[in-house]
Amino acid sequence: MRDFWLCFVPLFVAVDAIGVLPLFVNLTEDLDAAQRRRVILQSLVTASVVALFFLLCGPTFLLFLGITVQDFMIAGGLLLLAISLTGLLSDTARHRHVDSNEVGAVPIGVPLITGPGVLTTCILLAQTYGKPLTAVAALLNIALAGVAMFAAERITRVLGQAGTKTASKIAGMLLAAISVMLIRRGLQGSFPVR
Repeated sequence: MRDFWLCFVPLFVAVDAIGVLPLFVNLTEDLDAAQRRRVILQSLVTASVVALFFLLCGPTFLLFLGITVQDFMIAGGLLLLAISLTGLLSDTARHRHVDSNEVGAVPIGVPLITGPGVLTTCILLAQTYGKPLTAVAALLNIALAGVAMFAAERITRVLGQAGTKTASKIAGMLLAAISVMLIRRGLQGSFPVR
């Protein structure tokens, strides 16, 4: 059970369901309830398929390119650090006009729900806890993002704009700490102390 939570929590931070809500609300504000449900389902299917595909095929792809786990840990840690710092230091959400028939797949499913942070975290957790446990943790976090999107209006009403931003910033701090840990472990694996 401990391994599951050690797998679940980094993915929970990487998915950042609460942080996705303002963008989701912004992108779907002109849609009716039926269209919004279709967008949510499309985003969940897209995010799940991409996460599972990368979880299963990502390590083989890395091996083909000659990239070690330590290389990926350092690069992934730097990428997660950049993502977390961008979220922590920016006060404005980027709004991109998209086709309402595709908004669920791109940008909500990928890269908002399953983005570089989730993909990096999946590969690294699979190295430690195995693919099955990582897959379950990833799918549960994607499902939680779906629950949050279905309840988006209620959540943003309760938290308010300031509360939503605060929750997103806290998730960003945790993601920054996880990224530093990944860089440290990658460096320790690349340059072991003798």
